[in-house]
Amino acid sequence: MSDIEARLSALGHTLPDAPAPAANYVPFVVTGKHLFVSGQISSGPDGLILGKLGADLSVDDGVRAAQRCALALLAQAKAATGDLSKVARLVKLVGFVNSTPDFIEQPKVINGASDLMVEVLGDAGRHARSAVSAASLPLGVAVEIEAIFELV
Repeated sequence: MSDIEARLSALGHTLPDAPAPAANYVPFVVTGKHLFVSGQISSGPDGLILGKLGADLSVDDGVRAAQRCALALLAQAKAATGDLSKVARLVKLVGFVNSTPDFIEQPKVINGASDLMVEVLGDAGRHARSAVSAASLPLGVAVEIEAIFELV
């Protein structure tokens, strides 16, 4: 078990299996020392986390959905490298929030993923980021997040 997985466990998180792609794309691409992970949609132990922020989901619901996306991103990083100790740092997150036109708290929602990454990776988890609204997301999920990692 890597230090990253040990920290996840200490925080009460279990790394899920890396989700399979849902269409004609690959879940990740490694080029040089960078790992690009395709957008991971919000999914928990009971299935997809569906809904729209500002309508039927609270900010706290969105934060939990973003945390689940972060865990899926780490699962893809492990699938790509075989061992999370090969992750040097998180470079960037791009988060999409399924929200109503008047919802303005996308950054608070995506903080669910950002905060988890910093808790797990320490300073190597501090990253550049975008947090944007989407009128809808695939399958009606609440959140989708993609990532770029630097590898050792």
